[in-house]
Amino acid sequence: MKKILNYVFLMVGICLGCFACDRNTIESKAVMEENKKIVVYQVFTRLFGNTNSTNKPWGTMEENGIGKFSDFTDLALQEIKDLGVTHIWFTGIPHHAVIRDYTSYGISNDDPDVVKGRAGSPYAVKDYYQVNPDLADNPAKRMEEFEALIKRTHQNGLKLIIDIVPNHIARNYEGKNNPEGIFDFGAQDDTSVEYSKNNNFYYILGESFKVPKPNNEYKPLGGEEHPLSDGSFDENPAKWTGNGSRKSQPDFNDWYETVKINYGIKPDGSKDFPELQPHFMEADYKEHHDFWQDKDVPDSWKKFKDIALFWIKKGVDGFRFDMAEMVPVEFWSYMNSAIKMEKSDAFLLAEIYNPREYRNYIHLGKMDYLYDKVELYDTLKNIMQGRGSTDNLIQIQQGLSDIGQHMLHFLENHDEQRIASPEFVGRAEIAKPAAVLSATIDQAPMMIYFGQEVGEPGAEEAGFGSPSRTSIFDYIGVPHHQRWMNNGKFDGGQLSDAEKSLRDFYKKLLNFTISSPALAGNYAEIHAFNRENTEWYNDKVFSYVRWSQDQKLIIITNFDKNDSFGFELQIPASIITAWSLKDGDYELEEKLYGNVNAKLYVDQGQAKVRVDLDPLESWILQVR
Repeated sequence: MKKILNYVFLMVGICLGCFACDRNTIESKAVMEENKKIVVYQVFTRLFGNTNSTNKPWGTMEENGIGKFSDFTDLALQEIKDLGVTHIWFTGIPHHAVIRDYTSYGISNDDPDVVKGRAGSPYAVKDYYQVNPDLADNPAKRMEEFEALIKRTHQNGLKLIIDIVPNHIARNYEGKNNPEGIFDFGAQDDTSVEYSKNNNFYYILGESFKVPKPNNEYKPLGGEEHPLSDGSFDENPAKWTGNGSRKSQPDFNDWYETVKINYGIKPDGSKDFPELQPHFMEADYKEHHDFWQDKDVPDSWKKFKDIALFWIKKGVDGFRFDMAEMVPVEFWSYMNSAIKMEKSDAFLLAEIYNPREYRNYIHLGKMDYLYDKVELYDTLKNIMQGRGSTDNLIQIQQGLSDIGQHMLHFLENHDEQRIASPEFVGRAEIAKPAAVLSATIDQAPMMIYFGQEVGEPGAEEAGFGSPSRTSIFDYIGVPHHQRWMNNGKFDGGQLSDAEKSLRDFYKKLLNFTISSPALAGNYAEIHAFNRENTEWYNDKVFSYVRWSQDQKLIIITNFDKNDSFGFELQIPASIITAWSLKDGDYELEEKLYGNVNAKLYVDQGQAKVRVDLDPLESWILQVR
């Protein structure tokens, strides 16, 4: 009885998968016409060009070095593009709090008591109308240098996105570069009340801010003496902390270096702005934009809309929005529709971790893409770590079938552990099957984090925080990436054979991804069918088909790092019918490395192909 129920469940999954691919095909017509998927390369800007390998904990810029805008030369950008990249996400561009003396440039010093690390968090922005002075060869010309990077990026055939962090800003925010008529955050606030609709912050009346008590004997700057490092920071009245803490002395694990922005959500959770009616789920950005034209919205909404449009007019192609779900969806409708009115093809990506809110932020908030962290990434991580089954991938794709093209896939980013770190799996090659699946399973964009393609393990003790994630808080070198960079030659001249092989894998995979018409077309999983009907086929492998009018693909991955698997992979009759294949033998071309001899045998509408997968091997088979 159990086997029969499993069979029914798996067969229903196949049907839903085929139905979902039809819906996705209709909704992704524009993508199919372009015949190109998006591949995002996230780069931590201040780390990319750094050639210094000292890596002293809490080291200064002089000791540990730093990368600059100018390190992104035409050669560097072309090498990134040749990897198979369409968009670069330059992380850490807006001017954020940093422990370095720039007072000669009219910039105030930041207090180590409310800065994480020496180089500072890129998510504690200090001035939204300027860029990080650390990144410029001449800090006085820092904006001009970034504008030159925008131009250089476009000239090399790439689009670029930067971060906007609307939920919180640095405690020491100073908008010294505001355009004419733009007031600074909090400049017009009524600080005698906890909340007012047009206040930019929430206030803790009658209390001053207190620096949190450190954990594990933590000391700012590793204990180095600094004139401002005295365990205090002047803020009266205290403001709510960025993660929502309402304590005047937040916990050390709170986002204590930032303050929460008020978007018209009262302290009791009620909304002080118009809500969108259900029919706006189907409305386009123009209708959303029209809706807000005569509405009285909170002041913070206007400030962040102005910030976004400022950067769009500079030539930025889009944004990654930090912790977007901590900001009301109505604000996103207001701002994103304004961005789209200015630049209809702007790339809008949201960091979202609540699957129940996915559709609201896509349809009401007018986001293009959301992090696919909680479902696909977390499931693949469990599989790579030997704690999960590929059977779980079926229901994920079914559950996201109506919005799958909006879910950005990744295996690394600045918040996640490096794949090669011992805390993750300790070996970069273990991610190969997951990379193939993430890049090819649907129409959604794929993202990789700089250094991922050469197996960077994030092993450095940089200062604030701990290894397994390349530090975003301190000046540090990135060793495996530096070996690829090869002192500015960007030719991989110092890489080991294994690192070269890994990068070659990503290069072949990503270039295939952006050129394959089938990957912008239909999807159906065949895993369930083979689990029920194919001997030796198990939950360490996963298989599916992708197709368009001009290309038919069979994709199968082996997640097992030790065992090979051989079996007769079966293709359901429904797929053969959809592909209009007649009985006979069909040559198959393997698209990753082309070293597989395989044939598809079709007999009376049934089809099979002999598969022999080595550990961690994937085949992308194209029907000739």
